[in-house]
Amino acid sequence: MEYIYAALLLHKLGKHVDSEHLHKVIAAAGEEPDESKIKSLVASLKGIDIAKELESAALVSATSAQPAAPEAKKEEKPKEEKKAAAAEGLSALFG
Repeated sequence: MEYIYAALLLHKLGKHVDSEHLHKVIAAAGEEPDESKIKSLVASLKGIDIAKELESAALVSATSAQPAAPEAKKEEKPKEEKKAAAAEGLSALFG
């Protein structure tokens, strides 16, 4: 995950996200850089517009964070009507 953060940091600072810069950021953070992870990340980001991807992720996050439209509430019968309906049902049982 620190490699992704390093790439985002480089992007935010306007630096080119490449293996040299990633290596420096990871080393500055106190980690031993893993060349295979760095190469994999650089290859994965090739041709990707990071700013556009972050914008689309923010839009998805914002729309999913909005509360859903409230559902139409079912009209509930008043308690008196419920009791009357229950009494009618009982009277049918006992004639």
